[in-house]
Amino acid sequence: MTMKSTQNNLPLQEISHESDLDKNFGKHIAKMAHGEKLFGCIQCGNCSASCPMSVYMDHTPRKIIAMIRAGFRDEVLSSKTIWLCASCYNCTVECPKGIKITEIMYALKRDAILTKNYPKGFPIPILSRTFYNEVKRSGRINETSLLMKYYFSYNIFKSLGYAALAIKLFFTGRLILFEKGIKNKAGLKQMLSSSKN
Repeated sequence: MTMKSTQNNLPLQEISHESDLDKNFGKHIAKMAHGEKLFGCIQCGNCSASCPMSVYMDHTPRKIIAMIRAGFRDEVLSSKTIWLCASCYNCTVECPKGIKITEIMYALKRDAILTKNYPKGFPIPILSRTFYNEVKRSGRINETSLLMKYYFSYNIFKSLGYAALAIKLFFTGRLILFEKGIKNKAGLKQMLSSSKN
C-alpha cells in the first residue's frame, strides 16, 4: 500500500505496509464531527475548488477526506492543511453530499492537539493549544497571559520585538495583567472534559 504526494513540491510520503494504516480513523473522526456522511464522499473536488486556502495547503480538502477514510492518521494530523482551514464553510456549502467538512477540520484539530500530533514548529497549533489551555484554566482569555505563554512555547526571542508595543498598550489600559476568570471553573472543566468523549 503506497500513498504519495507531490503537490506543492512536497517530498513523497510513503506507507510501506497496509498494517501501518489506522482503519478506525475515519469512524473516529466521523463520530467526533457528527460527520457520518464522510463515507458518502464521491471525491468530486467541489470542496477543494471552493476553498480559498487550498493553494497553500499540503493536501487539498478532497485529498484529506480520502486520506481519513483510508486510515492515513499520522499523515493527516501532521499536515498543515487542517490548520490553514479558514472556517469559511465554502466546502460545506458546496458539497453535494452534505458532508460537514469544516466540522471535520475542527475534529482533526482537536484530535491533533489531544494526541500532540501536529507539524512541529508550526505556530497555529501552538496558539490553538495555548488558547484552549487558557480558557480551561480561567474560563476567559487574558490576552497578556495568552501571548506570553504562546511566545514562551513558540519563540521567546520573537516576543522581545513586541516589548515596546506591550508597554504602550499596558499604560493605555489595553493590556490587563490579571484576569479573575469565571466563578464556576469546576463546571467549565467538567463541560470541557465531557466534550472530549
